[in-house]
Formats: sequence, structure tokens, C-alpha cells
Amino acid sequence: MEKIETKNAPQAIGPYSQAIKSGNLVFCAAQIGMNPETGSMVHGGIEEQTTQALENLKKVLEAAGSSLDNAVKVTVYLSDINFFEKMNEVYAKFFTSKPARATIQAVRLPKDALVEIDVVAELK
Repeated sequence: MEKIETKNAPQAIGPYSQAIKSGNLVFCAAQIGMNPETGSMVHGGIEEQTTQALENLKKVLEAAGSSLDNAVKVTVYLSDINFFEKMNEVYAKFFTSKPARATIQAVRLPKDALVEIDVVAELK
């Protein structure tokens, strides 16, 4: 098991790692729409937060030696399920490989984010 850390994505806001490599898989902690340079949430709505969360995951996976193209399972947490369609439009631009996915509405997300996303991917 190997801990993955990169300064190109937001640092963990709790006692956990950005990702863990185990065997041939990378387990990424969920990311929100936080700008890694400022530590603040990006301005805008669900589209902007989804884009930033996925960019953050992309950077974590790259640090681990993988990519979004190698994703096998994604979980999307929405603060409001009514964001599903707009989130999906952004999501489709990042995941052309169409990994398995679950999408759920959560009562409240960290930093009052609109979306939080985690990924399990294979190593390249």
C-alpha cells in the first residue's frame, strides 16, 4: 500500500490521504470544487464545481501513475439531485471510457460543496 500526495490538488482537510495505491488499483479520496492554489471553493454553480472536482481527481490520479481513462468506479455525491443533468454534462467530457458509477444525494457535503466525487482506477 502506498500513500499518494500531490500539491496539484487540494490537500486533505482531515486525517486521510488524497489517494492510496494498493495492488493494481488507485483509490482516490473524494474531491470537491476547491481550488488547490487558494484553498477556496471555485466561484459559480454545479458546472464549475464539477469541473474543478474532476480536475483535482485528474491531478491525483496522474500523481499515482494513472488517469481518468483508467477509472473503473466513480461515486458522485450531489447536495441536490436536481443538479444531476448539469453535472452529467460536465462529467461526460471527462469520462469517455464510461466507468461504472453511482450518484446519490447527500444531506450536506464538506465546505457546503454542491458536488463531491471519488474514483477507483487501475494503474496504467
